[in-house]
Amino acid sequence: MEKAGSICFLSCGSLFVPFALCESFVTSSQIPLYCLNFFVSLQSHLRFLSSHHTIAMNGNRISAVIFDLDGTLLNTEQVTKDLLKEFLARYGKVVDMEKENKRMGMVHHESAIAVVKDYDLPITPQQYTQNIMPMYHEKWPQAKPLPGVNRLIKHLHKHGVPFALASNSIRKNVEVKVSSQKGWKEYFSVILGSDQVKSGKPSPDLFLEAANKMGVDASCCLVIEDSLVGVKAGKAAKMQVVAVPSIQDESDQYSIADHIIHSFLDFQPQLWALPPFDDWVMNALPIEPICFKASYKNGFFQELSVNGASDLPSQAWGVYFGWVEVDSQQRLKIIVSIKWDYTSGSFGKTIEACFMNGSNEQIYDEPMKVTLVGFIRGFDTKKNSSSDTHILDQDKSIAEACLDLAEYHY
Repeated sequence: MEKAGSICFLSCGSLFVPFALCESFVTSSQIPLYCLNFFVSLQSHLRFLSSHHTIAMNGNRISAVIFDLDGTLLNTEQVTKDLLKEFLARYGKVVDMEKENKRMGMVHHESAIAVVKDYDLPITPQQYTQNIMPMYHEKWPQAKPLPGVNRLIKHLHKHGVPFALASNSIRKNVEVKVSSQKGWKEYFSVILGSDQVKSGKPSPDLFLEAANKMGVDASCCLVIEDSLVGVKAGKAAKMQVVAVPSIQDESDQYSIADHIIHSFLDFQPQLWALPPFDDWVMNALPIEPICFKASYKNGFFQELSVNGASDLPSQAWGVYFGWVEVDSQQRLKIIVSIKWDYTSGSFGKTIEACFMNGSNEQIYDEPMKVTLVGFIRGFDTKKNSSSDTHILDQDKSIAEACLDLAEYHY
């Protein structure tokens, strides 16, 4: 922070922002909590100034939103990711994740042809579909909305902003997935599957048809996608695109998108001339509980998962707080920083943790249930490029105050 006379300036990169007409603000440690939180929010807005310019140069106000489904709104990939492994094991084959990641977002019939060819299976693509599709149908109802999804859907619906669903799945399968989510069928103005247009993504047909059915010009539509195939389709439709990459280690490939976020909790409607959220409580956001099992050691959580499957969605990224249950007698306050580590030689998720009830020594390596109930902030989309990925003192102060409120109990 810089000081000029009686006006305090906070520096943000090369910008100096007048902050307060108060000579008592000398160091950051002396700035009240609400001021620090205002500054954190201000940094976030400045970070996305380029998005404002995109809207201004485009000259079109966003008046409708088009969502992808699998991996964007629902964690369907998470609940079905072991099915291909199980299916291929019948033929003595092992999943090649590099190939599977490249198939992300493809229409099923193209994916089926590729799977049969890549793994040299002694069946036709049609037989592959007939055998594996019942397995998917059994798992799809278990899929859950990704963090922040229900919040955005309800927000757009409340403010009368039309929004559509455009999926590379066929319409029948889209219906199965959407019907499992309370209220979704009524919220969406339009629901489309790839079998309802000439070509699926990366062709723009799905998005153009969704815009047409909503009666909105394509240039006034915002597409939100998790796959590179979908991002390409959105740009081909001449729409603005927000990418929420479901494969975090390939997020650099999404540079053609107008904007990249880690999760829907990072989405700021006002950047697209949409009504802003107004649901923050005490400088934090109440969220639908995110639960996982873990053990604690040396300041970090290690997930305890079944068959290596994570309960945390890849889009869980940022500073959260909540509760830890070590046993039926012990419930502790916790704050965590969840990020993806690109520096350790292998790519993976790290969960920095700080208990707010004193010493952690007595619970080292103890299995525990973690329930996250609040979100404080996300991180810069550049890979761990700044120290803000660590838990800060103001984060702890916010979490401590919030966890005493009813909004953050479960």
